[in-house]
Amino acid sequence: MLKHIPNAITSANLFFGCLSIVATFDGNPTLAATYIVIAAILDFFDGFAARILKVSGELGKQLDSLADVVSFGVAPGFIFYIHSQENLQFSSDFLQFVPLLVLISYLPFSLMIFSAIRLAKFNIDTRQTDSFIGLPTPANALFICAIPFVMADGPIWAENIFNSIAFLSLYPIVFSYLLIAELPLFALKFKHFGVKGNEVRYLFLTLCLLLISLFTYVGIALCILLYLTLSLFLKIKNKSA
Repeated sequence: MLKHIPNAITSANLFFGCLSIVATFDGNPTLAATYIVIAAILDFFDGFAARILKVSGELGKQLDSLADVVSFGVAPGFIFYIHSQENLQFSSDFLQFVPLLVLISYLPFSLMIFSAIRLAKFNIDTRQTDSFIGLPTPANALFICAIPFVMADGPIWAENIFNSIAFLSLYPIVFSYLLIAELPLFALKFKHFGVKGNEVRYLFLTLCLLLISLFTYVGIALCILLYLTLSLFLKIKNKSA
């Protein structure tokens, strides 16, 4: 019975990813984002449960990636796509570049494609047992989840950023690259809850709580940028050591 618990949690992750897609096309992006956040919490606990119960296996590994493609690739990709379609507004001067405008409008699908590639690489990359190479798909998904909440509750300056043509055009390109980049990132994989060996993880979580308390929903996006920055700092520090 115990061996099925991690896979049941993973299946629940997939279930909430599907609910997110339904909510997006029902016109409720904040609910869609909430479902993805729940899926991310479940994604954390399925791996933790597998390690605690010592029941990890190939089936669980493959199921986890398949669930993540939906919950952290397709679902957030559609949130970004709908948001992009609603806010991409070009002046008449740009209308002559129809092929380019069509390309930009479908850029959000690259987030889905590169999420799938990232997860496929993860499954065959033996370097990623205790850390990540490339941005994890839940991190990209959580950044996108901040957008509907900011659109609903502000602040205005963040709304302006998320609605800008520059952001809507560049985000899919930059984050699609980060998903498959040869960039080492620390993982929030707790083998125990002691401080020793988890210093970076606890520092990151503490700073995330601070960012969210100060900036509310924008803080979620800032946490992902902090994750990238802190990982880059650790990479530089390890090289110089």
